[in-house]
Amino acid sequence: MKKSNIALRLIVLNFLEFAAWGAYLTSIGRYLGGIGLGSQIKWFFAMQGIASIFMPTLMGILADRHIQAQKVLALCHGFAGIFMAGAGFYCKMAGIPEFGPLFLLYSIGIAFFMPTIALANSVAYNALSKEGKDPVKTFPPIRVFGTVGFICSMLATNFVRIGGVAMQDSYTQLISSGVISLVMAVYALTMPACETKKSEGRQTLAEAFNLKAFSLFKDGQFAVFFIFSMLLGASLQITNGYANMFLGSFGENPAFADTFAVKNSNALISISQISETLCILLIPVCMKKFGIKKVMLIAMFAWVLRFGFFGLGNPAMPGVILFILSCIVYGVAFDFFNISGSLYVEQNTTPDIRSSAQGIFMLMTNGLGAAIGTLAAGEVMDRVVFNAASPSWSTAWYIFAAYALVVSLAFMVMFKDPAKAAKN
Repeated sequence: MKKSNIALRLIVLNFLEFAAWGAYLTSIGRYLGGIGLGSQIKWFFAMQGIASIFMPTLMGILADRHIQAQKVLALCHGFAGIFMAGAGFYCKMAGIPEFGPLFLLYSIGIAFFMPTIALANSVAYNALSKEGKDPVKTFPPIRVFGTVGFICSMLATNFVRIGGVAMQDSYTQLISSGVISLVMAVYALTMPACETKKSEGRQTLAEAFNLKAFSLFKDGQFAVFFIFSMLLGASLQITNGYANMFLGSFGENPAFADTFAVKNSNALISISQISETLCILLIPVCMKKFGIKKVMLIAMFAWVLRFGFFGLGNPAMPGVILFILSCIVYGVAFDFFNISGSLYVEQNTTPDIRSSAQGIFMLMTNGLGAAIGTLAAGEVMDRVVFNAASPSWSTAWYIFAAYALVVSLAFMVMFKDPAKAAKN
């Protein structure tokens, strides 16, 4: 491994990792709505959470104990690519796909994809550590290119038309994601080898399955950190699932039908990821200056603004400015929570449980939090949008903003800053 090229290699790794996700994540809700499955969107996004409850942890255990992490990453992307592309080809053959077969293929694909986010982080941290570099300082600028990959996929899904149909309205977004995952599967095998920690002699059940990482819940503040990670994780997939469909719904109003926000919803939403790219660069400075508690509080209050601006805006001027502001604050809401949380786990765990601990963080955020939050959000949407006598998207966004505000205030009271706690 040469010092001169490891940063570039990790940039490509992160680009491919998130390009596979960006190909469909913000647009599949629009496609599902277009084929009459709008009320089922909650299950497609909840499955991401359900899969994250166990798959990242299991794959983290496998990477910690038995198979090198870069090989587990390749294996997961291989299966994810096969089944996600398979879901797309099923839609092509079926014309109007049924919920059952589509959901099954998608679910298997997403079950193998979700562990790859934490595994890619572990592979990157390992490579940087072998170079003698500090992940807190060197990883965020590299991780920026993951968001760049996500944005490129989003814009391609918005503007590329296949057979006269934009990819954001078509099954082709699923095929695109599958192909990128298969490329990533091959590329992951070129990464620096990660060590496994095989124990010798007799082991307890907890040691055999590397459940030691769950002992972190015995630490009061770590437990609070994980619990609030779950509560905030409930907000993560709401706009991914419904924002594109929400913007498209304005097309029913002649006054908004020809606006950019309606016709190019995915492109407008991509401002969120552009903001994310810029905000990643602020994390090292903010972590050093403010500490984990204040950084996470900033993220939580940013979620309040994210939802609130959606509720207040509309696609025409000046209302569209509020949509743009919502997308801008998303960068703070997402990065300051996810990236800083991952770094917090990295800094406060030992090497033998690090991959598993990252898996637990994913379990609480993209697992339990996302699953519960998506299903709850789906119920809100059913009551105030899909099955309501007078549908009101704004009411739904205000409900989500109120939830984020309550969580923020509770976290402010209950979580102690680790740096201050250490001084005491």
